[in-house]
Amino acid sequence: MSTGNFLLNHALRELRLPVFLNEYEAAARQAGHENWNHPQYLEHLAQAEVQARQAKRIQRLLKQAAFPGPKELSDFNFAAVPSLNKSKVLELARTEFAERRENVILLGPPGVGKTHLAIAVGRECCRQGKKVRFHTAAGLVNLCTEAKDERRLLKLEAQVRKSDIVILDELGYLPFDRRGAEHLFQFFSNCYEQVSLVITTNLPFSEWPAVFADDERLTGALLDRLTHKSHILEIDEKEESYRFRMKLKAMESIDRKEVKSANKSS
Repeated sequence: MSTGNFLLNHALRELRLPVFLNEYEAAARQAGHENWNHPQYLEHLAQAEVQARQAKRIQRLLKQAAFPGPKELSDFNFAAVPSLNKSKVLELARTEFAERRENVILLGPPGVGKTHLAIAVGRECCRQGKKVRFHTAAGLVNLCTEAKDERRLLKLEAQVRKSDIVILDELGYLPFDRRGAEHLFQFFSNCYEQVSLVITTNLPFSEWPAVFADDERLTGALLDRLTHKSHILEIDEKEESYRFRMKLKAMESIDRKEVKSANKSS
């Protein structure tokens, strides 16, 4: 290695430009073949460095979001849920709602794909550079309770406010006692016009008091904050379970493959 290359490699390491370091020699050869000028050569390397950093940032955001699975909008069968407003879902995936600090509520019976949609929209938001965090409602209440007991609730609240979007899944599946209801109310209050919430729930709003310790006053105040500047996507109760349909479809695909394999064997 020449002295010039050694100094250049050292400088690129100091500047933390790993793509420059790994690609500049190959890019120089390509520049020679394609008659690039100096700005074109530098632009090529700079763009490669930017793209690599963006990809690493997206992967870091996806990991920090703690999604329970890699659900994507491209995998969602909108035809199986005709009552769902597909154009609205695709609009939400463009992330403008988070910039306006608006909320999203996915309301419908179990099994119609609410969690899939919430995760898929959240992943798209990560790809747009948004900080997302996924919780189940019960998991978040437990987290707040533990933080309160360990005197680090203020730290947890500060961490929440650093997010752009918090996904709260399965609200309504389990009722909370008074303490849990108050924790969740405080959480919503802290997020109000500061952090966008994406909530999935199986209960109409009229039944929410049963989840929040039968406290209608607290529930009313909570809904007032939550539904202010919100997008409500309601899936018809008559919809057949999305999960059940997808399971049947997968089983039918396996059956067809087995029949095809048996025919080839015979």
